[in-house]
Amino acid sequence: MAQIVRQLGNAAAGSNPSLIARHMSVMAKVLRYGEFGEPAKVLQLQQEPVPDPKHGEVLIKTLGAPINPADINTIQGKYPVKPVFPAVGGNECVGEVVAIGGDGSTSSSLKVGDRVVPFATGLGTWRSHAIYRANQLMKVPANIGVAEAATITVNPCTGYRMLKDFVTLKPGDTVIQNGANSACGQAIIQLCRAWNIECVGIVRDRPEFGQLKDYLKGLGAAEILTEEELRTTKLFKDGIFRKPKLALNCVGGKNALELSRQLDQAGVMVTYGGMSREPVTVPTASLIFKDLRFVGFWMTRWTKENAGSPQRSEMFNELFGLIDRGALKAPAHEMISFENYTTAVTNALNIQGFVGKKYIFQF
Repeated sequence: MAQIVRQLGNAAAGSNPSLIARHMSVMAKVLRYGEFGEPAKVLQLQQEPVPDPKHGEVLIKTLGAPINPADINTIQGKYPVKPVFPAVGGNECVGEVVAIGGDGSTSSSLKVGDRVVPFATGLGTWRSHAIYRANQLMKVPANIGVAEAATITVNPCTGYRMLKDFVTLKPGDTVIQNGANSACGQAIIQLCRAWNIECVGIVRDRPEFGQLKDYLKGLGAAEILTEEELRTTKLFKDGIFRKPKLALNCVGGKNALELSRQLDQAGVMVTYGGMSREPVTVPTASLIFKDLRFVGFWMTRWTKENAGSPQRSEMFNELFGLIDRGALKAPAHEMISFENYTTAVTNALNIQGFVGKKYIFQF
């Protein structure tokens, strides 16, 4: 069983803080699956002993772990990343360091009590305790909330990179996006507001559209339209907003086609999802006469290719700064007991209702 190491301060030896080991039995709760299928049917809540962390490893207690659409798709076998069975669900979390392997030191600056998020992907984060290599973890500022920290590595990073990497945007420029009420959409809206970029969001029509529109405009959206309103809007023709240089698509199908029609000359559409499961179709005239560009983006690939890059550190520093200033908040979410996982995974892809609510496991 893991030996839980707690830093107790200077009481033991002079001015050097001592690491006192308390032998405690730690049983981790884990959501594991051994086959593809609907999550509520194939996931099993299991318990397992936690081994002692070795030198260079740390044991964390998970504080929060979100459910992302990609997590559900992975369990269903519909995602490009195919896990090795038996597999543990989840790809994001925030945890607290409770033990450090070996002599209590690591090559990193981590110490007991630090809050951390996984720096790597595909680790399986739906577990109450986990052992990671120290170089797989990133320290999170202590003033960052659990919900913000638990959801930082996927949606805010996806929005950040799409806004930074494809078009040079200046204050007053316009970005248009569909799926504006999704967790990533909410992050994009807030990032645009922080950088003085006009963000026009598209959502599906619903009975609560007025309430949803007010909520998203409260986050900083310049305007929110339904899919039907997008087809006839004159926001750009009449010069109310500049024609968009960048369109962000997570839906596909006819919705993406209408989105692309609003783009300015030489504009770019970035596709990062396909919720409609319909292909993105591109009119020939858009390519020839408007010189539009259509590209894809996958945060997992970017993370693997830029794990140690200065751009990644710069991105997280800026995101943490925005959170600290209150300019970037966690998406609309609900903290839900880990034991109540069947309800959470069943409702995680429910596209009905007021806003795309994120479920976050709490332990």
